[in-house]
Amino acid sequence: MSDFETQRRNMVDSQIRPADITDRRLIRAMLEVPREAFVPAAMRQLAYMDGHLTVVPAEGSRPARVLLAPMVLAKLIQLADVQAGDVVLDVGCASGYSTAVLARLAESVVGLECDAALAERAGRTLAELGVDNAAVVSGPLEVGCPEHGPFQVIVMNGAVAEAPEQLREQLVEGGRLVTIISEPEHGGGGGGVGRATLFERIGKGWSRRPAFDASAPILPGFTPTTTFVF
Repeated sequence: MSDFETQRRNMVDSQIRPADITDRRLIRAMLEVPREAFVPAAMRQLAYMDGHLTVVPAEGSRPARVLLAPMVLAKLIQLADVQAGDVVLDVGCASGYSTAVLARLAESVVGLECDAALAERAGRTLAELGVDNAAVVSGPLEVGCPEHGPFQVIVMNGAVAEAPEQLREQLVEGGRLVTIISEPEHGGGGGGVGRATLFERIGKGWSRRPAFDASAPILPGFTPTTTFVF
């Protein structure tokens, strides 16, 4: 067993199973997808750390791009209840790890990434690993990917300040969206403590079910607009 395989098993045993992840397909996917392949070479020994991992640092106006902590990602995916026949939109997929995990659960996955170079790299990594039911496209995260919809599931790899209404129309009736709603009193403008929330499309509206406390960086394109009161 390689060092990375040992780290992967340790990740599942110490981070995933204790977090009440009971979906056996999801556990198997996280045991099999090589997370280190989605991390810059110099950082691969950190691939299985218990925390969010920056794969592209912020520079100028370019936001940092992050892989969610394995436990947070696993809990979001389990909350979404991804089925074998589902078409999934993976918003903010960064280097494509979440897309690879979802591809083992769903019929097909579209990863959406705002950093064009990172999206291209993610696509190459997925191809090298033989993931043939997923593709990565580049574009503004808040716009979604209507040309590839509609979707049964949308997974958002980060936090938003409020329900992403602009993505609702890209779900089928009864479709599910999972994200972390960042709470303003805990630094809602830049991430921090929030509530992982399951939204389900019902006609022109949502049902909304908060599920568990979680933290994550705010996704690019979803930073709340600052208003001034005089």
